[in-house]
Amino acid sequence: MSAGKRLAFLMGGVALLSLTVATPSLAQQAEAQRSAAPEAQKSAATALQRIVIGAGQEKVAIDTPQAVTVIDQEQIDDEQATTIGDIFRQTPGVTIIGTDRVGGQGFNIRGVGAANASDESTIIITVDGATKFYEQYNMGSFFSDPELYKQVEVLRGPASSTLYGSGALGGVINFVTKDASDFLSPNEKVALRLKSMLDSNKEGLSTSAILAARLGEQTDVLVNGNFRRSNDYLTGSGAKVPGSGFEAFSGLAKVTHHFGDANEQSVRLSYQRWQSDADNTSYAQNRTITDFGNIDREITDQTLVFAYENPAQGNPFLDLKLNLSVSDTKVVQDKATARIPSPLFLDSEYGYRTWQAKLENTFETTGDSFANFLTLGTQLSYQQRTGKTKGGTGWVDFHPEGTDRKIGVFLQNEFIWNEKLTIIPGVRLDHIALDPDSRIPGARSQSDLAFSPKIAAMYKFTESFSIFGSLARTERLPTLDEMFSTSARPTRPGSTFPGGRTVSLGLKKESSLNYEAGFAVSGRDLIQDGDALQFKTTGFYNDLTNLIAVNPLNTLRVPVPYYVNINQAHIYGVEFEADYQSQYAFANLAYSILRGKDEKTKQTLASIPADTVAVTLGARVPDYNLSFGWRGQFATSISTGQTTGPFAGYAVHDAFLSWKGDEATQFKGWEVRASVENIFDKRYRNNLAGDDGRGRTFKLTFNKQFGW
Repeated sequence: MSAGKRLAFLMGGVALLSLTVATPSLAQQAEAQRSAAPEAQKSAATALQRIVIGAGQEKVAIDTPQAVTVIDQEQIDDEQATTIGDIFRQTPGVTIIGTDRVGGQGFNIRGVGAANASDESTIIITVDGATKFYEQYNMGSFFSDPELYKQVEVLRGPASSTLYGSGALGGVINFVTKDASDFLSPNEKVALRLKSMLDSNKEGLSTSAILAARLGEQTDVLVNGNFRRSNDYLTGSGAKVPGSGFEAFSGLAKVTHHFGDANEQSVRLSYQRWQSDADNTSYAQNRTITDFGNIDREITDQTLVFAYENPAQGNPFLDLKLNLSVSDTKVVQDKATARIPSPLFLDSEYGYRTWQAKLENTFETTGDSFANFLTLGTQLSYQQRTGKTKGGTGWVDFHPEGTDRKIGVFLQNEFIWNEKLTIIPGVRLDHIALDPDSRIPGARSQSDLAFSPKIAAMYKFTESFSIFGSLARTERLPTLDEMFSTSARPTRPGSTFPGGRTVSLGLKKESSLNYEAGFAVSGRDLIQDGDALQFKTTGFYNDLTNLIAVNPLNTLRVPVPYYVNINQAHIYGVEFEADYQSQYAFANLAYSILRGKDEKTKQTLASIPADTVAVTLGARVPDYNLSFGWRGQFATSISTGQTTGPFAGYAVHDAFLSWKGDEATQFKGWEVRASVENIFDKRYRNNLAGDDGRGRTFKLTFNKQFGW
C-alpha cells in the first residue's frame, strides 16, 4: 500500500466515524456554553479525563497524541475480575489470548501477539516500572491478581518504544500497584479494608485484606494479602473446561517515605508475590490439548522495586526518577500423565529472572507562550533464562538457557506552544547481547543494535476539538528462544519436524513502521447541567517486515534453523473510545476494527482478532449511592485462513449493580457489588482463545473499610 493510500485509509476511517458519531456543531456548542457559563466547568469526569503517567509528562488521556486507555481503581472494582484478563473487557484494541485459566493468559494489542513464543516480546509489560517477561510452551505470559492494582495504562502502538524499550510492536501495558495513601483520609493514621467475592462459575471465592498505616507525616506503609480459588469453570454449553480450577495466593508490601523541601522527594520500596500450586492441572494452559494430559505445577512470580523521585519544583533542570527492580518468575512441574514420549513431560523447572535499572531526568524550559520538557534517560537490564529437567540430559533444547543483556539510551522532547500545539519527537537506541548456554550445539553469542525513532503531534483548535497524528518506527531483536532453540534429536517418520531443528543464528531484526492519525471531541452540558461527553478516534497503519516464525516444513529431511524471517505483513484499523457521564446516567463505548494480511500468502494473519464492540449503559440514584446497568460485548465472525475456523460472531450480555454506604451514616465504608455475566448462557469463543468463554456467572462482592 502506497503512502497516499495509507493516508487515504486513515482519513477515510476518521471521516466515517466522524459522520456517524459527531456533528460539527457539537464542539462549537459546548464551547459557547462554557464561555457563557463558567460554572459548566464543573462537569462530570469521563474515562478519557483520567491522568496518563506513562507517556511522558502527566496529562489526561484525551490530550495525549497517542492511543491510550487508563483503567482506574473504580473500573477494576466494577469489573469484579477473576483473572487479569477480565479488566480489559472495555479496552479497544486489546484482546486476551489463551484461556480463562490463570496460567494461560497473554495479550494481543492491535493484532500483535499470539499464543506462541515468537510473540511474547512484542508487547512490553511493566509492574511499577519493572519489566515482566515469561515464555514457555503452552503457558501464558503474565501471572498476577487484579486485587494488587489501582491503575492500568495501555499505550497502543510502537511509539511507546521510546520510553520502554525497542520492540514494542504492539504497545505497552503498565500496571500500578496500590498505595497506602489510596486508603487513608487526611485525618486517619490506620485503615483496614476487607473484601470478599463469591463467583457461581464454578464455586469461586476470593478474599482480600489491606492494612494501610501512616507512620508520622512522612512515611506510609501498606500490606495487602489475597486468596482466590475456583473449580473448573463451565462454558455456555455446560461443558467443563479441564484444568481451569486453581488456588492462588498473592500479596503486596510497600513502604513510601517523603522527605526534603515540602516533602517533595520520595523513596518507595515494594515487594509483590503471586503463587499458584495446582495439582493434576492441564499441562496446556493456553488451550485444551487432551493428549498432553495433566501435571502438578507450581507458579511463583515475584517483583521487587526500589524507586526514587525528585521533582525539584524550584529547579526547572531537575526532575529525576530512578527505578531499580528485580523480576523473578519460576514454574516447577512434575508428575505428568501424558503418554507421549517427550522431554516436555519430564519433571522440570523453568524460569526468568531480570535485574533492571532505569534513570531519567526531565529538563523544563518555559516562556510566555511555550513550555518544553526534554527527557533524557538510560535503561539497563540483565535477564537469566533457565530450563532444567530431572531426567534425560538435565536441560531442554526447546527452552534454551542463556542470558539477555540490554543497554538503552533514550530522548523524548515535548514542546507545547500556546496550549494548543504539542509536538513530541523521540528516539531510542538499544544494544542487546544474547549469550547461550555452552551445551547448546552450534550456538554462539549474538549482539546487535535496535533503533526506535518517532514523532507525534496534537493540535487543539478549541478546548473541545483536537487532531493528532504520529509516525513511529521500532526494531525487535530475536529473543533467546528464537535464536537458540533446537530440536536435533531423532524424530518419528511423518513428523512435522523430520530433519530436526538447529539454532537460528541468521535471524534478522523485525521492524515496524506505524502511521497514526485521529481526532478527539469533548462536549459539556449537552443534556443536563454538569454532564460530559468525550470521544477519541484513532486510525493506524502498521508495516511489519522480517517477521520471525517457526521454519516451514522441511521436506528434504535435513536439519534446518528452528526460526526464520519469512515475510512481510501489514495491519491497519480504527479504534473508537467514548464516554458519557452525568449525575443520573453514564455510558461508554469501545469499538475496534482490525485488518491484517501476510503479504506473501495474502491470507489474514492468525493474530488478527474479530471486530469488537463493548458497550455499557447505566444509571445512578445519587441519594442512595446506587448505580446499575447493562454491559454488552459483541464480536463479528472471522476466518483467518491460518487457523481453525471460521469463528462465529457472538453477543454476550451482562447486568450489574453497585452500592456504597453513605459517609454520614452507620453504613460508612461499606460497598456491595453484584453482577450477572453472560446472562443468556451463550456459548462463544474469542477467535484468539484456546477455549470457549465462561457460561452464565453470578458474582457478589462485599467490601468494608475501617479507619482510625
